[in-house]
Amino acid sequence: MKLNKEIKETLSSVKVKLFFTLSLTVLLIIIFLIIVNNFLLENFYLYSKQKTLKSVYETINNYYLNPLQDTNIETELEKISVKNNFDILIKDNNGINVYTTNKSFTSVIGTINDIIDKFNEGKEIESNDKFSIRKQRDFKNGISYIMLSGKLDNGYYLYIRIPVSSIQDSVKISNNFLLLMAGFTILIASIMVSIVSKKFTEPIMELNNIAKRMSNLDFSKKYEVTNAKDEINELGKSINTMSDKLEKTIQQLRNSNIELERDIEEKSKLDEMRTSFISDVSHELKTPIALIQGYSEGLLENVNTDEESRKFYAEVILDESNKMDRLVKQLLELMKLEYGKREFNDKEFNIVEVEQEVIRKSKVMLEENNIQVEWQNTDEINVFADDFYIEQVITNYITNAIKNSKPTTNDKKIIKIENEIDNENNKVRVKVFNTGDNIKEEDLNRIWNRFYKVDESRNREDGGTGIGLSFVKAIMNNYGNNYGVVNKEDGVEFYFELDLK
Repeated sequence: MKLNKEIKETLSSVKVKLFFTLSLTVLLIIIFLIIVNNFLLENFYLYSKQKTLKSVYETINNYYLNPLQDTNIETELEKISVKNNFDILIKDNNGINVYTTNKSFTSVIGTINDIIDKFNEGKEIESNDKFSIRKQRDFKNGISYIMLSGKLDNGYYLYIRIPVSSIQDSVKISNNFLLLMAGFTILIASIMVSIVSKKFTEPIMELNNIAKRMSNLDFSKKYEVTNAKDEINELGKSINTMSDKLEKTIQQLRNSNIELERDIEEKSKLDEMRTSFISDVSHELKTPIALIQGYSEGLLENVNTDEESRKFYAEVILDESNKMDRLVKQLLELMKLEYGKREFNDKEFNIVEVEQEVIRKSKVMLEENNIQVEWQNTDEINVFADDFYIEQVITNYITNAIKNSKPTTNDKKIIKIENEIDNENNKVRVKVFNTGDNIKEEDLNRIWNRFYKVDESRNREDGGTGIGLSFVKAIMNNYGNNYGVVNKEDGVEFYFELDLK
């Protein structure tokens, strides 16, 4: 309240100062104009008329010296008279009127001698060997004139008079008008003061609004600084500087907070990954540890004394140890993929060559299981990804297809590999189909989870770890591409997508 009261008092004083300043300025201008009217207007008026007379004299003189064809001198003289609002009289050497625009002017002038007498009575303004200009007053009609009397080069006498309104009356009227205008100007100035004072208050209100926004941590609004070097402008600059520094400081705090949140989230992910890893490893290693423990105890207690049995026990222990090592390594790799800790070395390569290489490496397994491989679209298809991880995806699909292939009605086990190009989305869909049983609907989504086993009895027999499809899921999620499985009439089709070159 106190601050608002002080602001109002300041604004009121500004208005008063502006009012008196503008009023005093207007009065000084009016006084200056009155002084100019009283002392300079009449002389300027006479000078202007004198200049006009001299110009007209030269024009008429040229008409008689160099008359133009198709030009009527009298018509031209009449035009000059009407245009300049004065009387013209031209006499020859004998005093006979050659031309006149006003008969009363002729009667006033009279003879040449009368003209000379009357002309010499006036106040001389300018005189030379061609003409003389004087100011005269006609006492009969009470009108003052400025008259030029001169001799043209052809010998004619030229007389021109210009009626002069009372300069004093004009000055008086002008002064009265200026005083009247002063009153109106002061009235208008009071209105202008309100408008100008409003322009003064608007910056203050704007600064107040900016300060309120800053109190709410909103630094988007800035004061528009002008070139004016006044207190309000300087205050605006200071507030802008303070706003920038506060915004920078708060932004630094926000960034630090974001980094802290990331660190906490990262730590949470690491804890989650550690917990998940321990849980998975402890669950999956129970069986091999139990086997190793059992066979180790058998060796220690000489359950079987023959060499062949001891060798078998040792081989089981070694085999289970290798499985444990492979499981732990694969699980660590899967964790890195799932939690975004693995960087991909993406490059351009031919996906068909990778597929063919995986089939070549799986040739022994294919022949042992009597599986026939069929290809569709073996033309070169260049994709952009990490060829090492994409080869693992294809290997998991092929291995999975080999393990689950069953003969069809014609007793043939078939694996089909198809590359379907989608030019509209710039993708290629790699499909791996195998003949065999369909996957139950409730298992279609579960098979992508770690260690999920559709057939528990097969897992230890075929040596799998149960995380192959989880690898596929993690790799595809990193690329943001589609993957999945579809039941077909006589088998199952797994697929994944890659970006084309």
